[in-house]
Amino acid sequence: MPVTTTKPTSASAGIVLPPGTPPVRVPRRRRPRWKGATPYLLVLPAILLELLIHIIPMLVGIWMSFIKLTQFFIANWREAPAAGLSNYTIAMDFSNPIGRSLLHSFTVSILYTMIVVGLAWLFGMSAAAVLQNGFRGRGTLRTLFLVPYSLPIYAGVITWSFMLQRDNGLVNHVLVNNLHLLDNPPFWLIGNNAFVSMAIVALWRSWPFAFLMIMAGMQSIPDDVYQAASVDGAGVWQQLRYITLGMLRPVNVVLVLMLFLWTFNDFNTPFVLFGPTPPVSADLISIHIYDNSFVNWNFGLGAAMSVLLLLFLLVVTGAYLLITNRRSRRA
Repeated sequence: MPVTTTKPTSASAGIVLPPGTPPVRVPRRRRPRWKGATPYLLVLPAILLELLIHIIPMLVGIWMSFIKLTQFFIANWREAPAAGLSNYTIAMDFSNPIGRSLLHSFTVSILYTMIVVGLAWLFGMSAAAVLQNGFRGRGTLRTLFLVPYSLPIYAGVITWSFMLQRDNGLVNHVLVNNLHLLDNPPFWLIGNNAFVSMAIVALWRSWPFAFLMIMAGMQSIPDDVYQAASVDGAGVWQQLRYITLGMLRPVNVVLVLMLFLWTFNDFNTPFVLFGPTPPVSADLISIHIYDNSFVNWNFGLGAAMSVLLLLFLLVVTGAYLLITNRRSRRA
């Protein structure tokens, strides 16, 4: 009698497999290997641009700080002799004129940054608080407040340079001829007035950005919180202190850090207002490094100053983020 055998089939087909029959394994379709690399391919252009624009020039600048790259080796900079740490020693020696001038520029930059960042945040916070509630003309005021930020930097600073001229500038015309606040038109672009002029121009450009960031952060605060606080008897200042500032803390942390880095590294404002050699009172460290590199033709010393500036900003940024993170965890 012939023996019949049953082929093992799937249980989903309605056929019961005999005991001891191994299950049928359906082979899985393998995904193409290139699909796993899709995130890396999407990030690759950004990585290449970061290398070409930031990382490689930074490494070249660090290498330049260890060689004596002066005007005598510009044509063949590869043959510039090694300098070791001499460029850093000269920059940090505050007993010689180069070190004292660098320390003066650093002090001017610190004072300039504190004034501009503090007033920019104060003006931006005040404007955002005033325009938080709806009223007629709020959109127009918002647009006007954002005009300085939307203008190109060079166009705005050049306009200010014409306005600050002594004889035919608009500022002296208003102060002396119209308001009669001053007897003689002052020089705004030389002497100690140069620092005031530079700070005013930088503040005019910076505070609309602070206003935009704070205003965007205020949009995420629910109105119910203010209504509940007003029912509990909280006044305007109490709501601003405990609700607005409290809920804007993450925004303010990022905003102050960005304003600090931009203002401390500001180069366009003094360069457009005063040219490559600004007055002593407006000698920011960014333009001071430019003078040592492209005016005095000492690229090695200028690169060493740039590396010192980079280290200072890294330390300040790390300490700032560490302190703010600890405070946020305690809160």
